[in-house]
Amino acid sequence: MINIDEYIAGFSELTGCKNRQPWELTSGLSVWLEERIKLLDGDYIVENFIAIHKTAVIETGVTLKPPVVIGRNCFIGTGSYLRNGVFLVENVRIGTGCEIKSSIIFKNSAVAHFNFIGDTIVGNSVNFEAGSITANHYNERKDKNICVLCRSERIDTRTVKFGSLVGDNTKIGANAVLSPGTIMEPDSIVKRLELIEQIKPASLPGNAATG
Repeated sequence: MINIDEYIAGFSELTGCKNRQPWELTSGLSVWLEERIKLLDGDYIVENFIAIHKTAVIETGVTLKPPVVIGRNCFIGTGSYLRNGVFLVENVRIGTGCEIKSSIIFKNSAVAHFNFIGDTIVGNSVNFEAGSITANHYNERKDKNICVLCRSERIDTRTVKFGSLVGDNTKIGANAVLSPGTIMEPDSIVKRLELIEQIKPASLPGNAATG
């Protein structure tokens, strides 16, 4: 199984979710965040399960659907849309026109603009260039169940909605796509326009299942 602390420094210390798998956490993120919001201190302005740190900057035209936690010194650009449970930990920058859904983004990470981050856990100091996305659903497959490949181990998530686990200091190039179930080691680099597909269905011509 996956030990998220090996990918994201300070993960279990911050979340208290040492034994949870990434897809388990993202699927239950709304409930988990609602409980966390109840414990926040007076540095947060809280209304209807939307918690915004007093130092955070949110530009006009941003849509926040609860529950959402926006941490210290975070920035959210015009036209961005956060929904279904989002936790921006600290010093996170979300650019113009991004959609973030059911995801945690750790300290000092940046999502440039016009990105989609869905059902995903993003580590510390990660950078998504413009237009790069984490896909979270196999629209094109008859069997939509998502498996992940973790250090040569194939794991069945038993879910049809999971994006990625992105390790610390990873850099994702512009217009790159992380396929559903992608596991990125810390310090990974994804080239611009690159498609990451770690498990390919054997039924497609030229593909063999990996793991």
